[in-house]
Amino acid sequence: MPRPILRTPFLAATAIVGALTLIPLATSAMAAVDTDTYREFDQFLDVFNRVKAEYVDKVDDKTLIKGAIQGMLASLDPHSSYVDALDYENLRIMTEGNYGGLGLTVQMEDGAIKVVAPQEDSPAARAGVKSGDYITHIDGKLIYGDSLDEAVGKMRGKPGSKITLGLVRPGRDKPLDVTMMREIIVQKPVKWEVRGDVGYININTFSENTGADTRAAIMSIDKSLGHRPLGYVVDLRENGGGLLTQAIEVSDAFLDHGEIVSQRGREKTDIERYYAKPGDDAHGLPVVVLTDPGTASASEIVAGALQDHHRALIMGERSFGKGSVQTVLQLGPETALRLTTARYFTPSGRSVQEGGIEPDIKVPQLTDPDYKSRPVFREADLRKHLINEVKADNAVLEEDTKTDPRFSQTPDQLKKQGIDDFQLYYALKTVARLGGATQVAAATKPRPIKPDPTDTTKAPTK
Repeated sequence: MPRPILRTPFLAATAIVGALTLIPLATSAMAAVDTDTYREFDQFLDVFNRVKAEYVDKVDDKTLIKGAIQGMLASLDPHSSYVDALDYENLRIMTEGNYGGLGLTVQMEDGAIKVVAPQEDSPAARAGVKSGDYITHIDGKLIYGDSLDEAVGKMRGKPGSKITLGLVRPGRDKPLDVTMMREIIVQKPVKWEVRGDVGYININTFSENTGADTRAAIMSIDKSLGHRPLGYVVDLRENGGGLLTQAIEVSDAFLDHGEIVSQRGREKTDIERYYAKPGDDAHGLPVVVLTDPGTASASEIVAGALQDHHRALIMGERSFGKGSVQTVLQLGPETALRLTTARYFTPSGRSVQEGGIEPDIKVPQLTDPDYKSRPVFREADLRKHLINEVKADNAVLEEDTKTDPRFSQTPDQLKKQGIDDFQLYYALKTVARLGGATQVAAATKPRPIKPDPTDTTKAPTK
């Protein structure tokens, strides 16, 4: 089961935005150690020796040292962590993208396993698992108190084997049990299709080939239509991020000049900027980018760059708000230090830390019956998250308590119209209007709706 970087220790909370090159820890980079620090080390060794001598059970040195390292990094921010052999395997999955499991991204929250997002067309997605669900049982056994790695290990397994997850869904009175079969999960970072004369590009992660696959998708849409489309809808919803290099490449596919992103370290002079190369693969055609609370990190770089350059209309909901950069520093053959080393900024100098990317047009996911009641979690909800030092709060100025009449329909009303994804429907409709009513009808043509397997309600009998 994949976990984008920063979803657990090393793969914990959203996704790595930074080079994944393993950098050796050089002694020249170590901070100077003063006398007071030596006294603190003495205190640490005193505690270490007392635990070794007096703890109720015998405990080995390796366990204590690893716990001390993890505790030290946990005192910093949610995205700095210790990388062990298991995390290397998770990194391989993230970059190469194949394993036996369910297709879930999860994270630990107060001792419970919370679903960040199910991968599209995975066993978990087809079974009806949703973002925000809490996994309480695996095959009938309570997993509360298990580590994240232990829970993930139980969910991975031989393709074709059956597994039942017990879920608690905020907003629902009763727990849910969902049963599915494990499969070989192959992550496809980019999917595309043609809806009328509109090109739809779904980017679900930023792995090693996402940039090239995005450019290929643009070319394939042109080839499929036999001409250029009216425009594109780029879907970044539930995309937890990934590699900085790929976020830059995807942005560059829609830009032909200007800054894409900058990253800034501790010192004022420690600034690195990345720029678009000449040539816009999308030929300047209109672009709508869809975002939601699951749009994080590398995804926010893309959305922020296209928004600042007025190259795309951002639509949907406010993004997650992770604006920090992690660097992996190698400690040993299978261990490393994952450390937050910089903040990133959009071309206009905005930091998305805490606040995220605000859409140009807010569009709620009306087709989700739980969209009003399900709690939304973002970077600002994480303990010890970095503070946005240049935070501007325009909430009071922008407050509008009036209900938008366009967004008054209920899930049942939309379902009768054959609309199973209102945000996508609205985005496609926005681009298709450039081609008139015929194109709007073609782009938004109803498709068979997949039933929610967790919906136990029944139609009344006649």
